[in-house]
Amino acid sequence: MTETETVQPSVPLSVLLAHPGLGLSQVAGPAEDRRIGTVGTTEIEDPTPYLVGGELFLTAGVRLPPDAEGIDTYVARVVAAGVAALGFGVAPVHQEIPHELVAACDRHGLPLLRLPPDTPFVAVGQAAYAAIAEARNRDLREISDAQSALTTAAARPDALQAVLQQLNTRTGAWTALFDAQGNELFSAGPRPASPTPRLLRDLAKRTTARSTRDHVKGRPPPPAAAAHHVEGVHLTVHTLPRADSTGTPLILGQAGTAPPTMVHRQMTGMATVLLSLLTSPRHALSTETRSVGALVRLMLGASPAEVATALAPSDDSTGDHWIVVHGRHLHMPSRPGPTSRPDEDPAQLAALATALGTPYVHIDGAHLLALIPGTPETTPSAPALAAVLGWTLGFSAPVAAADLPRADSQAERALQRAIATRTPAVIHRDEALTLNALVSPAAARELARTRFAPLARAGAPGASALLDTLRTWLSLHGSWDRTAAALQVHRNTVRHRLARVAELLGVDLQDPGVRMELWFALHWLPDEQTDEGQA
Repeated sequence: MTETETVQPSVPLSVLLAHPGLGLSQVAGPAEDRRIGTVGTTEIEDPTPYLVGGELFLTAGVRLPPDAEGIDTYVARVVAAGVAALGFGVAPVHQEIPHELVAACDRHGLPLLRLPPDTPFVAVGQAAYAAIAEARNRDLREISDAQSALTTAAARPDALQAVLQQLNTRTGAWTALFDAQGNELFSAGPRPASPTPRLLRDLAKRTTARSTRDHVKGRPPPPAAAAHHVEGVHLTVHTLPRADSTGTPLILGQAGTAPPTMVHRQMTGMATVLLSLLTSPRHALSTETRSVGALVRLMLGASPAEVATALAPSDDSTGDHWIVVHGRHLHMPSRPGPTSRPDEDPAQLAALATALGTPYVHIDGAHLLALIPGTPETTPSAPALAAVLGWTLGFSAPVAAADLPRADSQAERALQRAIATRTPAVIHRDEALTLNALVSPAAARELARTRFAPLARAGAPGASALLDTLRTWLSLHGSWDRTAAALQVHRNTVRHRLARVAELLGVDLQDPGVRMELWFALHWLPDEQTDEGQA
């Protein structure tokens, strides 16, 4: 047997009876606290075509039948229409409620309320709707508080147990997580007496079997739910949504002494989504253990090349190369203030990680960094979702872990070019045949050091800023405006910096030959010289 509850906002009849300004009193019918969803009034002989159910139906008895049999028929009709209670206004038609109406309401189990002569029907409606609005706002606050508590619980080290505990605390139902075989993985709350745990487990197994049997092959099974009421206990189960078609879903089960309310259903829905995310492959314990182990080794002195294999997926098709991604959110300042930030939105972080195909994504305000595992043949691709979310991206070429600093520079330069050209993403390309291949790398690096050594005397803003400005300006074919946009500085700042570069290097930056020479020198400039300039 399954019990359901209307989701229409309503308030108990006792709230209106206790309202000090209405003066209502119940004179007949059962004492049970009916719920009132609306207030209606009409004086026609047969009001049933205009009733929807759940009303506090008000009448002054203008067309009330004159005999007991007619009144009995009248009451029977409104009860059949689903009226929750009948309110009778005494005066001006009747000085008091007819005793035949009192008897009929007792006979048919309809609460009968007396409205004093000085209580307008409109006042009853206003009080009812105000109470309904207050109850609705209270429900929304409860749902909001539960959402905050559940998401906080999901961030704890014992996330699964913490989420179940929060759900138990807020719904009052014993809560358990089962696998497809009915094994109880976690539970929260006082354990109910036998046979409730077994009945809940059996319901979970049947629901999972039906969901798995009916779903389309090659697609993830849709979430399923079931409810059962037995011996004063209400059982409900929900399968967790799955993003892949492999394996079988987990099941969230609840056992309570009262049917779940609309608010409790909302809380359970939030919990199923969180539990689904927490039990997805991305959050699998083995993956987390390998990532944490790599972090420990880095902190204890290992190099990125030594720990990179622990971060790469176990798929044999994935090699030991990495693509570095730099991103910037152009719809918020580089130094975010108290406004909403992308790094404070778990949904955006998860969406970007999924779109990029890597769990190694870091967002700091308007800036994004990511590492994508791949092979030397991997071709980076920019997901359309990133642009939809407001991100501009720069991708490096695939490199071995030992060359990550070089890839980091490639990604940053690609990002600056993407911003300057107003394109969603730029991917760095390594050319196989270039003039650089004809030059000894050691000799080229020494030439670059010597060529840019005078910039060390630059003073503020430092050699690093001057080199970045020169590199960006040359890559954008001498455009002042696009360089300023890429570096997020004023175009006059770009002019001032380049004038300082020309002065210190003793060159004419309007000479194409000079530009070509400096561009090749920048290609071979060691990254450590830039770092020294920043220091």
